[in-house]
Amino acid sequence: MSRWASGWTLAWKLARRGLDWRFRGLRLLIVCLVLGTAALSAIGTLTGGIGRELAARGQSMLGGDLELTLAGRSAAPDELAAMGALGTVSKGVRLQAMARRAESADDAVPVELKAVDARWPLYGSFTVVGGRKAGAPRGMTAWIDPGVGDRLGVNPGDHLRIGQAELVIGGVIAGEPDRLSEGFALGPTVIVSEEALAASGLVQVGSMARWKYRLRTAKEADPAVLADAFKARFAASGFQVKTRDKASPGLDRFVERMGQFLVLVALAALGIAGIGIAGGVSSYLEMRRASIATLKILGASAGDVVRIYLLQIAAAALAAIALGLLLGVGITPLLAQALNGLLPIPPGFTVDAGALAVAGAYGLLIALTFAAPPLLEARRVPAMALLRARVAPVGRGWRQSLFRPPLWMLPVGLGLAGIAGLAVLTSPQPMLAAGFLGGAAAVFAVLALIGRGLAWGAARLPRPSRPLLRMALGNLHRPGAQTSALVVALGFALAAFVLLAAVQTSIDANIAKRVPERAPDYFVLDVPRGTGAETFKALVARTAPRAAVRMVPSMRGAVLAYGPDGAMTEVATLKSIPEDAWLLRGDRGLTYAEDIPEGNVLTAGHWWPKGYAGEPLVSVDEDQAKAIGLKLGDKLRISLLGTEREARVASIRRIDWSSFGFNYALVFSPNALEDAPHTFAATITLGGNGGAAPEKRAAVRRAILSGLVKALPESSVIEVGPVLGQARTLLGQVGTAIFAAASVAVLAGLAVLAGAIAAARAARQYDSVILRVLGASRGQLLALLAAEYALLSAVLAAVALALGGGTAWLVVVKLFEFDWSPDWTRVLGVLGGGVLLVLVLAVAGSLSVLRTRPAQALRAL
Repeated sequence: MSRWASGWTLAWKLARRGLDWRFRGLRLLIVCLVLGTAALSAIGTLTGGIGRELAARGQSMLGGDLELTLAGRSAAPDELAAMGALGTVSKGVRLQAMARRAESADDAVPVELKAVDARWPLYGSFTVVGGRKAGAPRGMTAWIDPGVGDRLGVNPGDHLRIGQAELVIGGVIAGEPDRLSEGFALGPTVIVSEEALAASGLVQVGSMARWKYRLRTAKEADPAVLADAFKARFAASGFQVKTRDKASPGLDRFVERMGQFLVLVALAALGIAGIGIAGGVSSYLEMRRASIATLKILGASAGDVVRIYLLQIAAAALAAIALGLLLGVGITPLLAQALNGLLPIPPGFTVDAGALAVAGAYGLLIALTFAAPPLLEARRVPAMALLRARVAPVGRGWRQSLFRPPLWMLPVGLGLAGIAGLAVLTSPQPMLAAGFLGGAAAVFAVLALIGRGLAWGAARLPRPSRPLLRMALGNLHRPGAQTSALVVALGFALAAFVLLAAVQTSIDANIAKRVPERAPDYFVLDVPRGTGAETFKALVARTAPRAAVRMVPSMRGAVLAYGPDGAMTEVATLKSIPEDAWLLRGDRGLTYAEDIPEGNVLTAGHWWPKGYAGEPLVSVDEDQAKAIGLKLGDKLRISLLGTEREARVASIRRIDWSSFGFNYALVFSPNALEDAPHTFAATITLGGNGGAAPEKRAAVRRAILSGLVKALPESSVIEVGPVLGQARTLLGQVGTAIFAAASVAVLAGLAVLAGAIAAARAARQYDSVILRVLGASRGQLLALLAAEYALLSAVLAAVALALGGGTAWLVVVKLFEFDWSPDWTRVLGVLGGGVLLVLVLAVAGSLSVLRTRPAQALRAL
């Protein structure tokens, strides 16, 4: 056996004998690693499972290999022929409608009507309650969402009226394969046949309906290539295209961002845990101080000492990582349950070998990297210095530190490079991961410098007259003081508190608690022009005299090109659409107006005068103009009902999107669009109608819905209340996931804080004994300890507010694109609670020191 191998064998024998299998002294290392690896493995397993589920269900989610969507019109014969050449085509139509019981018009419910042909679904299985598989409804049969039955009190076999069509309920929907790709639903779904849709009379020229054509292509065909060729051939037709690998682009982006955020939070937890690991290893080696000195006196080399304790630390780290991985896999179903309905979650337990390997690699790298400094520092210290360390702390002169860098710099540098490389290589957004790691390193450096500066400043401040304050100030800079470690631990822990509170309160604010007070009660679509609009106004005035009604022209179209006249950018030629440029993704709502819309403010340009008859003009939302680089004087070309129209940009507007009124990114001058076939959209705000009694208000609502069904059967209503409830549920699930992930970082911060206090316990014990011998009481020692931590907390509270608040702003605004609206009262309250918790932990962690008998402690020196 070689000398190298025999050295490790002997080291393992000694390490095994000296290792306490209850891991006394290494429990902080274990807690930190378990938290970090559990978070990483759970997040990696969940996001990996969601990604696989999206890929596996891409065809069934989309309902085809390729989907072509048109707004306001069906495909022309040449477009249909081109689709047929690509594969099997299934046609569908989606629009808002009103459903009621056939025998009564008193009760009505807004629904999302989905008409399908006999080929639907091309992929996946459609099931009804009872477990029966079904296909497209035939004739005048309808499949209904459970919400329709609950609202109207109808069951299979009962009759339902939608528009002019009387339908028979064939069953209740249990599983709709293409539901996720359809997007946000504005009402419960009713699925009917093409024949039933035609009988309803709901589809008119200008109706707010969307035609969807799903294609099943040959196995060897590439849907993306077919989609590009089709869009190039019919560039002016306004088709929105999806392929099976991107069945729900919005969902894909959300999963990617959520996964990336959660991974970054877990990395932050592991980074914070690294500080705890360093403190825990330092405490452990301090406990083994006499053993290390004895080994050196008996002839052990510095390398032997490092090998022995490295093996002990590695054994504890591997046990912690294994426990963390098991815990991560175990809590994955709980995370899946919290996000159920929001994301396609795989059922049951999921094991992702790749995610577990990455989490384990992170944990091992973190453990070894942060354990290296205290381990290698113990290597170089002579035996006698170790024995004297309690009363004469080991230090290094400034010349030696300057010209002989610490031994641990090389392994720590290599470890940090490995962590950074792993983070960047495994991240779907490498630049974001690199920026996060750079920011974390900067925060660590800032906190370390603050710790050094605090000790330096404490040494130079005038001495207070009160003895306790003077001693508390002296403890910050005395030899062996743990000021830098405490500042880093406290700073990270308090910043984590601020981060969690700011993110959570911003999410709560974005759930829009105040929206119901400002939002309309109803949106009404497809109100006919002319006499239909007058009928609508008269109906609302008669039913709810004090209701506020607002009507605007409404149509849908797609942006085809934009930019300077003569050098416009064709949307069809863009390889990728800018992240924030949602205006270019498919068809969008369009309107025209003589006056500036309510809630809009001009930020550039001028509004057209009333009766304007010149060149067609358009006003553009400020954010969208910035996203696509649109300026005053540029041109915009749109596709409207299969025809092209151009307008010049006359103004830029800032829109108050929170008003929940009619907010259009594009508003045209009347002469640009008023000749096109279109309908009106309206909002109804009941205000004080119906009195204070809920039953009276409910009666007004029923009267409005039933009156609209009778007078304007072709119109459809969207109830804002249920839509807001659905949005709150979804955003609440997002907030729960963020809260759970951020809580891991907070727990890691608390563990680090406890470790930092424990690391200083040995020095505290010696100090307390000396002060007790000199006559200090336990109450005075507690007051001294509280004063020292209060000084640290007061300085770091402001630092944590800046660091945590800045990070929270990046998460809320840049990553999730929510409004930045934290509740600063709650944030400051949480920060104050964190400071109080620090003081409690400090006092609780030092009670054992205060109970130490002076004689017993002095004999141990």
